[in-house]
Amino acid sequence: MNRSGIVRGGILGLGGVGHLGVMIAKAMGHHVTMISSSDKKREEAMEHLHADAYLVSSDEAAMAEAVDSLDYILDTVPALHPLDIYISLLKAQGRMFNLFYQTALVQGRRMEGSLMGSMKDMEELLNLWTEKGLVSLIEVVNAEYVNEAFERMERNDVRYRLCLI
Repeated sequence: MNRSGIVRGGILGLGGVGHLGVMIAKAMGHHVTMISSSDKKREEAMEHLHADAYLVSSDEAAMAEAVDSLDYILDTVPALHPLDIYISLLKAQGRMFNLFYQTALVQGRRMEGSLMGSMKDMEELLNLWTEKGLVSLIEVVNAEYVNEAFERMERNDVRYRLCLI
């Protein structure tokens, strides 16, 4: 939290889980920076999900400028990836929450993860979800579409969840 009391969070990965992270963090009043490996999801993050900032992790100058700027990072990337470049974005005592198991050297910063929260945590989240009128962004398709759906998932062409009926 900075001097103005604003919590600054980073959401790493803009997919089925990452888009929910942006929505929830914004609903909680946090300043949200979407972090991605390329610029191709910038418009989605900024225009559709209303992230406050967008950071491309392959842009060395932008990453250097963002060092020590975040109170937390929610890592929603399900694939193995380097964490050291993101850890430097955390302020002292900053936290990195990995939703998928991964280990890394933390350099004086705490990394935390959990496969699930408590019942109280879930109740608080559902109450926030209802209070703020949040809805998950999904695409509903017929079961006959399953083969094309898998092809689209492999092409990373699904925003954000694909539901078969």
